[in-house]
Amino acid sequence: MPIPSSTYRLQLRGDQFTLDDAREIVDYLDDLGVTHAYLSPILSATGGSTHGYDVVDPTTVSAALGGREAFEALAAELHSRGMGVIVDIVPNHVGVDDPRQNAWWWDVLGKGRLSEYADFFDIDWAPDNGVDGKIALPVLGSDEDSKELTVDRSGEKPLLAYYEHRFPIADGTGDGEPESVHARQAYRLVSWKAGLVGYRRFFSVNGLAGLRQEDLDVFTHSHSQVASWMTDGLVDGLRVDHPDGLADPATYLIELRELIGQDRWLVIEKILARGEPLDESLPVDGTTGYDALADLGGVFVDASGADALLELSQARTGTSDDASWLHSTEEALKASVARGDLAPEVRRLARCVIRESGTAVDLEPVIDAIVAVVARMPYYRSDYAPLAGTIARVIGTLAQEKPDLGDGIDALTSALISDGESAVRFEQVCGAVTAKGVEDCLFYRATRLVSLQEVGGDPGSFGVSPAAFHLANADRAVRWPAAMTTLSTHDTKRGEDVRARIGVLSQTPQLWARCIADWELLAPSPDGPSGLFLWQNLFGVWPVDGRIDEELRSRIHAYAEKALREAGLRTSWSEPDEAFEKSVHAWLDSILQGTIADSVTMLVARLDPHGRSDSLGQKLLHLVGPGVPDVYQGTELWEDSLVDPDNRRPVDYTVRRQRLADTSVPLIDITGAAKFRVVRAALRLRRDRPDSFVGGTYAPVNATGSASTHVIGFARGPVTGNPDVIALATRHSLTLASQGWGSTSVVLPEGRWRDRLTDTVYSGDIQADTVFAALPVALLVREISEGEILGEHDA
Repeated sequence: MPIPSSTYRLQLRGDQFTLDDAREIVDYLDDLGVTHAYLSPILSATGGSTHGYDVVDPTTVSAALGGREAFEALAAELHSRGMGVIVDIVPNHVGVDDPRQNAWWWDVLGKGRLSEYADFFDIDWAPDNGVDGKIALPVLGSDEDSKELTVDRSGEKPLLAYYEHRFPIADGTGDGEPESVHARQAYRLVSWKAGLVGYRRFFSVNGLAGLRQEDLDVFTHSHSQVASWMTDGLVDGLRVDHPDGLADPATYLIELRELIGQDRWLVIEKILARGEPLDESLPVDGTTGYDALADLGGVFVDASGADALLELSQARTGTSDDASWLHSTEEALKASVARGDLAPEVRRLARCVIRESGTAVDLEPVIDAIVAVVARMPYYRSDYAPLAGTIARVIGTLAQEKPDLGDGIDALTSALISDGESAVRFEQVCGAVTAKGVEDCLFYRATRLVSLQEVGGDPGSFGVSPAAFHLANADRAVRWPAAMTTLSTHDTKRGEDVRARIGVLSQTPQLWARCIADWELLAPSPDGPSGLFLWQNLFGVWPVDGRIDEELRSRIHAYAEKALREAGLRTSWSEPDEAFEKSVHAWLDSILQGTIADSVTMLVARLDPHGRSDSLGQKLLHLVGPGVPDVYQGTELWEDSLVDPDNRRPVDYTVRRQRLADTSVPLIDITGAAKFRVVRAALRLRRDRPDSFVGGTYAPVNATGSASTHVIGFARGPVTGNPDVIALATRHSLTLASQGWGSTSVVLPEGRWRDRLTDTVYSGDIQADTVFAALPVALLVREISEGEILGEHDA
């Protein structure tokens, strides 16, 4: 099957939305214009998993989701309609939270290095690992809790028990007191506070153990089910989760490409820093689209509001959210993570550095050097071809700035040059430190404009200029024409419509500052930074009618708790401050009703139309732009999701099916009809005219006149012909409202152009106030002759 025209991400859950449920909506997806269903992980995961990224058996399709039979039925239904299926795979790690559910892990715990699966996991077997070469399992509440161990003899074999946890007992070692039985095992149960973890984890999640995909036997065994999908023609492409966690991502992707063949679509969850290029030597079609997300949202942010919002942030928090503060705070947070949550990984790396450097330096100076270097690294990992020389520059600068790190830096340098285990672990630690320090902490602390704080984004760069936007799109059209692009994912901090509404604050920072001042006088937030952060998110999800039902109230409270703990300023996951959290929850309750709630509702009513305008604009540019657009489940209508698990709630497809029959020009109202029209028209157009999109041409379309900067648009077309599709969108509609369009116009290329959204025909020089009279966006398709539209399809 050819490259997808578009994908539709489905979050599968055994208790809510199975493979059979997905098959029931294939007809809807087909009618919407989608060409490929894009499934969250479907391999057997931990019992009750709500996401599927904690795979416990990569050799089988999840029985909770319906098993292999249901998957085959879904694939058959899709293929019968000329559609395809993309599956998300998780090569970096498996779930080990309940060892009994993972046969490989259970075998290793029971047999130690004698297990046939001992080399499947990235286990620290070294004698100096802190537990005498055994596997440290951080499950105890404290070191004294080893006295709480018991032997469970209720089953066929005795098991070591710690409350609800169960662990295998090696044959012949089950006699005696529980502590003596424990001492004879290949593993050692330790306190989760001890800083001892005997295996590489996914970031700092103890329940997810890293796999050694660099071992061909591991690759073969863990991809046996995936390989069968290819042999049986079930799957048309893969999305690869977190390849940066692997020892050698490039080699892994080469092996995977060989497994799936050259014709299947392959995209990777590679988080690029702003300005970082994707390695063109990788055998992939592109990333999963966070780089595009930053451009699509950024072009609707008004850069002129940066200074005023910065002043507000300084006044409310006492800090500055400018680029300098963000850079220094990022470095400090990454260093803190390296010494905190990821200390076991850093310590393991340091021990490896000492072994491979051949030096007699002590452990602590090496740890100091590693922490300083990884905190300064600008990318997730630097061993991709375009980033050659990055480590040398970072270490060179640090050596000059901090000569006291000399011995540690010398040892680290020697070990990295040896290009052995240290070099591999260094890159793996870099990615984990960046993810935990930036996306999972810094982005919950910065408060200038939270819509900029998204994975792959840079809140220090306030907005994206049209010129930068077009250059990025043009580059994507040439270099990565089949890369996935997105606006919302299962990992985004806020859904696309929430970000769009918050972004409007950049157009009216003074009004926002006055509102914050008024609200804080009536109900002072318990903490300045947390308050300003939460005010923006409240504004982003606040209903236009002001009705806060119990579901939304619960979602807001759950989000606030997660955001505060991720920020780690006054409370955290490991050491929650119950008194502070209670004060925040009380504060939220005080503003979700009454005078302040009425005031928030008034502001939302005033600004919401402009948020919806931006939302329609970014959606159209996303769906018509370069790459393969993914529509995250449910986002064909307005949605108010926050971070996971909020963004993984069930989707009501009954409501969406009802929209299929509505062919009238929609109003921009709370029903979402306008967004649905944009999504359906764009997806169907892409499906009808694939040559104009993936691999097609790209050119900016500029307006002239007094409000020309409020128009953003581009033309697409086949390589061998003239442009035949134009997407136009309104920018900064709030500031535009005070001046109007005036004489602003757009000169169309020769021919007659029909707007797929309103069925209006245009040609020549068209006035902006005319083309945007009904909607703030336009999707123009060039007609060949009177009444004949290229690739006509019902919209």
